[in-house]
Parts: sequence; structure tokens; C-alpha cells
Amino acid sequence: MNTQKNNWLFEITPKNSLFSLNLKEVWQYRDLLLLFVKRDVITLYKQTILGPLWYIIQPLFTSITFTLIFNNIANIETGVVPAFLFNLAGITVWNYFKECLTATSDTFTKNANIFSKVYFPRIIMPMSIVVSNLVKFGIQLFIFAFFYVIYVFQGAQIAPNKLIFLFPVLVLFMGMLGLGLGMIISSMVTKYRDLKFLMTFGVQLLMYVSVVMYPLSLIVEKIEQGKIPAYVGEIIKYNPMTQVIESARFMLLGEGSFSWANFLYTGVTSIIILFLGLLIFNKTEKSFIDTV
Repeated sequence: MNTQKNNWLFEITPKNSLFSLNLKEVWQYRDLLLLFVKRDVITLYKQTILGPLWYIIQPLFTSITFTLIFNNIANIETGVVPAFLFNLAGITVWNYFKECLTATSDTFTKNANIFSKVYFPRIIMPMSIVVSNLVKFGIQLFIFAFFYVIYVFQGAQIAPNKLIFLFPVLVLFMGMLGLGLGMIISSMVTKYRDLKFLMTFGVQLLMYVSVVMYPLSLIVEKIEQGKIPAYVGEIIKYNPMTQVIESARFMLLGEGSFSWANFLYTGVTSIIILFLGLLIFNKTEKSFIDTV
């Protein structure tokens, strides 16, 4: 009997190793990645009245609310930086991380139909969410720059720090954190649906321990005064998003704190979380269709 070996262009086989990330295949499907990005950007607000204006309205209203409650009523000081601009900087940075996390946390359940019918590297779906959110982040960053210029002309003593060239690196850290945590949660949601309902509460709680609406110096002061337990301060301090937001304010406004040790800590933590997310995601994609 004559046997002939077929030379296939592509061969679809289950991953034999958790460490097989197959980035080459992801690059081969880059056109599909761009297609998903375009879909996310165009269709998100396609049937809404205000459309992309929601990109602008949400951070502005949130910043106004925070300014009224935390600065005008609770008297939280923001130094020489206007309270509204201080809050807008925190919200703008936080929103990118939050959107990456929440949108990727239900990757398997939301896309079960397409995953069961068509083959492509599954990692492309959450990656497209992180990339498409950069468009929204860019729009909100432009709005922040607009109010920044207004306050400068009004005489506000604010100026970017010389380390502002590291700001894109902070954005990369946020993308890795959101993608990694989102893939971990999406993998767990396939078996434990309750996590989907806990996400809203969890993200809200995480925002309050990420110095979005108050400076890190306030926490240090409260610990010294004995008004909050030291362990709470440690949780806030070692939260990677705390370091991202505090560093972003320092770079953009010249207010806040920055240290190379914390910057390195945030980068290493982001890489570890992303790597763990990839491992868990790879393991789950082999059998998620049976449990989703």
C-alpha cells in the first residue's frame, strides 16, 4: 500500500503544553485582530443617540461628581493641582484599565458561539479589546489635555514632569494588567458564573484602593494619625494600579510621587499577571466549550 504524506499549510491541533503561546500564529491572524478592533470601535455606540460622545461624557460627569463629593464636601486636598483636573487625570487613566478588565473578563461566555464554529487563536479576542480601548483612551486623554490647557491659561501652577516620556510605558502596564486579570477571570467564569455578578462590586472596590479620587500622600498621613490601619495602607500602596495612577499624575501634572523601585515593581507585577493569565487562558480554551 502506498502512503502519501500531505503537506498542509495549517494544521489545527490541541496545545500540548501550557507554555505554548504560539505568537507566530497570532501574527498570522493580525488582519482578524484589526477586524475585531474595528468592530469594537464602530459598533459599541452605533445605535445610541450621542454615539462616541459617551467617551467624553462619562469621565467628565464622574470627575465633576468626585470633585463635589471628595473635594468640596470631604475637603480632600489636591495640592496646587485643581481638584477637577486631579480627578479627571485619575479617571482617565483608571477607565482604560477598567474597560480592559471588564470587557475581557467574559471572553469565553460572550464568544462561545463563534469559538465553537470557527478556528482562530482565541487570544486574539481579548487582545482586540485591549487595542480597541486605546482609541477610547486616546479620546479621553485629548479631553484631559483640553482642560489642562484651560487651567494653565487661568494661571494654575501645573506642568508635566520630565518623566512624561514614560507615560506610554504606564499605558502598556495597564494593558497587561487588564488583559492578564481579564483572562484569569474569564477562565474562571466558565465554571463559576457567580464571578460575573461579583465583577461590578470587585471593580468598584478596586477603584477605591487605587487612589483614583485621592492622593497617596493622604493615606500616608491617615496612617501616621492612626485613623486607618497600617495593613490597609499596605494594600493600597502595593496595589499596582495605585502606582500607575500616582505615577501618571506625577508625569502629567507634576503632583504626586514617583520612584524607580515602584515603577519596576509595577512592571514586573504586570508581566507576571499577564503570563499567569496566558497560562490559565491556554488551559481553559481546550475544554471550555463543554462547560460554558
